[in-house]
Amino acid sequence: MAAPAAANNQKKISYRAKEVTKCPVCGTTHFKEELLSGSGRLIAGKLTQELQRLYEDNKKWGKINPLVYHVQVCPKCLYAAFPKDFTTLLSEEILALKNTTSHRQKVVETFFGKYDMGDNRNIVHGAISYMLAVDCYHLRGNQIAPTPKKAVAAMRSAWLLDDLYKEANYRPYDKLRDFYYVEAARYYKRVLDTMTSGVEPMEEAAYVLGPSLDFNWAFDGVIYLNSYLTRKFIDQMATNPKDKYTIMGASRQYLSKLYGSGKSSKSRPSVIIDMAKELYDEMGKMMEKFRIEYDPVFAEQKAKEAAEAQALLAQSQGKP
Repeated sequence: MAAPAAANNQKKISYRAKEVTKCPVCGTTHFKEELLSGSGRLIAGKLTQELQRLYEDNKKWGKINPLVYHVQVCPKCLYAAFPKDFTTLLSEEILALKNTTSHRQKVVETFFGKYDMGDNRNIVHGAISYMLAVDCYHLRGNQIAPTPKKAVAAMRSAWLLDDLYKEANYRPYDKLRDFYYVEAARYYKRVLDTMTSGVEPMEEAAYVLGPSLDFNWAFDGVIYLNSYLTRKFIDQMATNPKDKYTIMGASRQYLSKLYGSGKSSKSRPSVIIDMAKELYDEMGKMMEKFRIEYDPVFAEQKAKEAAEAQALLAQSQGKP
């Protein structure tokens, strides 16, 4: 079976691997599409608060997002995984993935219509690939550390869906985007719990933590993103102020280990320390607000302190 030639408008940014890949679930063969590097194809832009590396539009090569090409997907049964995990399936995992093929096909068709995952990739293929990866890692065993991989895949799903929403806001990509952001928040919390319990071998996921491809923030990134996403989506994670206070408090406690870790270093650049400090302070203010809402004694105390502070200010300004 010969590798298919890439479409003319794709030749300069991607290529098909020479080695054929056989899907371990359904036996279908395909040639993985890879992004070409060099020649100024990627122009790195700013780093966002979500640790997402943005890329500037390239007049010569067009708009390129390297995330689009990272997850391997069988074009027939839609089994998806990061390349290192694609062929490492146990017999029970193969059976579970076979039995859920129609579910994956329905998910793709519901949100994107008929879409051929064997075609040369664009941003839609990228979003689909990470959504499928989240779904498939639900069916993988602890031996490959699926929880952090679900967290990263959910985060990247949200990023690509946000790009899609900006391009075509007549589709419900914003709601789907927020769903995956909230999923990412929950998975990142589970990663920290899993690290503590030792249920999953975290070294099996260390290489993919990213969350972007240009720099691996490793477990510092996990701690930071757990807190960032908790702060951003706390209203979706809990409905009453006491639960919000508890969830955010646990997240902030993890963040204090990063914020309180001291000076930046080669392995821990100052940018993440600075963002962690700002986030830590923001979360503290939000927690105080939540506690005022559910704790009347604390609310009375804060009101008294505010009144005393106002009186001191008036006195300093010579007001009666």
